[in-house]
Amino acid sequence: MSLDPRLDPEISAALAAGPPRSTLLDRLSRASLAELRAARAESDATRPVEGVRVRDHRLPGPEALRVRIYRPEPDASVPVPCLVWFHGGGMVLGTPEADDARGSAYARDVGCVVVSVAYRLAPEHPHPVPVEDCYRALRWTAGRARALGIDPHRLAVGGISAGGGLAAATALLARDRGGPALAFQLLLCPMLDDRNTTPSSREFSRAVAWPRADNLFGWSALLGPLAGTEAVPPYAAPARAADLSGLPAAYVDVGELEVFRDECARYALRLAEAGVPAEFRLWPGAFHGFDGALPRVALSRRAAAEQVAVLRRALGGC
Repeated sequence: MSLDPRLDPEISAALAAGPPRSTLLDRLSRASLAELRAARAESDATRPVEGVRVRDHRLPGPEALRVRIYRPEPDASVPVPCLVWFHGGGMVLGTPEADDARGSAYARDVGCVVVSVAYRLAPEHPHPVPVEDCYRALRWTAGRARALGIDPHRLAVGGISAGGGLAAATALLARDRGGPALAFQLLLCPMLDDRNTTPSSREFSRAVAWPRADNLFGWSALLGPLAGTEAVPPYAAPARAADLSGLPAAYVDVGELEVFRDECARYALRLAEAGVPAEFRLWPGAFHGFDGALPRVALSRRAAAEQVAVLRRALGGC
């Protein structure tokens, strides 16, 4: 594909040399999902950074929901903050393992425990299954604070892409169901609005990653015939929420050259208008998920450093 001339020059050069496999998603369909999931599970897995212990745990209950826990070494002598994390994948793809590098880097550099959730995927598990899995994992984490060595007063949710949308939705559920109390939400290029009516949602019919057609597919897989109608609840598409007051402070970022640009900017502004402390970052010349796809370019390093900095400020990392 021809590259957008607005791309950051270093990103453009890296893509011209050979785009990462994780960005090559422009033919999503129900028929291709099984093969694509298998291929991505093999190609997208990343390695944890050194100095972090990683283990998997199955939550009690009929579905045996899995979480992947990253803990900095050595163990702290006092309770540490915790980030409950939700991976990306457009609601239809992804595993916690794909975020091993990110989750373990947060644990090491912020000084926190990260609990990454293997929520069930659409279309096999449509709304409300994914967000209820996320909320269940949040409640389990808060309830196990002492055993996990975490401070329940420094508990955050976060995610990227679909996971960012699920983090925003989980924050809404926690507010509306009376807890657990959250200190922060880290929303990286979050998938927030099923309506796909913003200028950026229409502009990027072709994109380095996650073009309009894939986004429409992801929402359709999650919501079925409800997608785009007035019947969609805010716990499925947080941009639908009429009231954003009472939510935890937020950091929202997004690339300039992606379908989510406008819905993310509007959500951050609406948070601020509702009295929620909100920081927004628009990364110039960046495509969807650029920091994970091309972690070595300068813009990605800036984004990663900023994520750590905002988490440390919000959670008081050790």
